[in-house]
Amino acid sequence: MLNEKAITKVAVVIPVYNEEESLPELIRRTKEACLLLERDHDIILVDDGSRDRSSEIIQEAASLPDSHIVGVMLNRNYGQHAAIMAGFEIADADLVITLDADLQNPPEEIPRLVAKADEGFDVIGTVRKHRKDSVFRRLPSAIINGGVRRATGVQMNDYGCMLRAYRRHIIDAMLQCHERSTFIPILANSFARNTTEIDVDHAEREFGDSKYSPMKLINLMFDLITCMTTTPLRLLSIVGSVVAATGFLFAFVLLMLRLLFGPEWSGDGLFTLFAVLFIFVGAQFIGMGLLGEYIGRMYQDVRARPRYFVQKVVRKGQTSSPLFKEKS
Repeated sequence: MLNEKAITKVAVVIPVYNEEESLPELIRRTKEACLLLERDHDIILVDDGSRDRSSEIIQEAASLPDSHIVGVMLNRNYGQHAAIMAGFEIADADLVITLDADLQNPPEEIPRLVAKADEGFDVIGTVRKHRKDSVFRRLPSAIINGGVRRATGVQMNDYGCMLRAYRRHIIDAMLQCHERSTFIPILANSFARNTTEIDVDHAEREFGDSKYSPMKLINLMFDLITCMTTTPLRLLSIVGSVVAATGFLFAFVLLMLRLLFGPEWSGDGLFTLFAVLFIFVGAQFIGMGLLGEYIGRMYQDVRARPRYFVQKVVRKGQTSSPLFKEKS
């Protein structure tokens, strides 16, 4: 049976990083979408250490006495998911919706997510129809989505789309987790009993450039692998055993050929031996890299540094400065 608790308040959490060009339009369209809900709502804009005028625009919008906008200013850039977690800390709603600031996912889809949540689902994901990103973004996304589905067992099709909705008990469960690297859609699904997806529109980016460089996408991929499963470590052991067994078998074959055909034959196999050597060396480096990822993650957790610091919160003309309040 689905969770049928009524949703009386909705919060929209939007991480912002250097989006001064899109912010006025984002605020306008999000306000209009939330008014259609006909229920109490907050629009939480989290400035993730922007270097342009994004922070000033957010504070101006949040400073009005009757504004539904809440401005959360982080003291530096911590990354998209850390910024969203900061918004979760501030949100006090029954349903929290996350949304990117680049307007590729239209805010007009918010009422559809709320309507689906009213049916009782814990997590509502979205699938981008007619995705406008380049093939260099779509191909890695497809690979990652397939890997996540296999590792988590949750059959969602688009983990890369941040337009999603989470019920209050899912938010509370995520806030109790203390990993330094957090991929929110996967973390939420690990606590959800009832999940679903809806198709949403996807637009081309009108302002600025994507904040995900190729190196950031690679880092995200490693975060995904190491935050959701230890399967690579087990797979590494299996692959290592297979490679070692193949090496021993190949060495035995080489020995037999040498005994049968003489030492002259072994000289012709020199490059084959080099190829085998490279296979072993490559396997070792892959293994060390995976182990390094996990050891690095443990190192970060042992240090227990906060995921972020909130410099100040602006709400309805009032400003609080919880800079030294630790957010773990």
